[in-house]
Amino acid sequence: MHEVDVTTFATAHADGATVIDVRETAEYLGGHVPGARCVPLGHLATQMAQVPHTGPVYVICEAGGRSRVGAELLERAGITALSVAGGTSAWVRSGRPVTAGSRP
Repeated sequence: MHEVDVTTFATAHADGATVIDVRETAEYLGGHVPGARCVPLGHLATQMAQVPHTGPVYVICEAGGRSRVGAELLERAGITALSVAGGTSAWVRSGRPVTAGSRP
């Protein structure tokens, strides 16, 4: 499993990267990286078919713990996955926008 810092992730995000937010739905609805798809960690294994298998997938949570587990799970399924170090908290601390509500 590989991990990227929030600056590297922000560049990939600006280029249209696939982002999976593995937090629980209520956390996601409270504020998430724009365009991130909510797939709670506990459901990731059963929803693997919904995750794109081309290009890297960036996995994010609140602080980085759950995203590391999620990225490892995706990697074992043959999907290139990168955990975002510091998670959504680091994204917010760096002054980047979040979207609240709506679950894509």
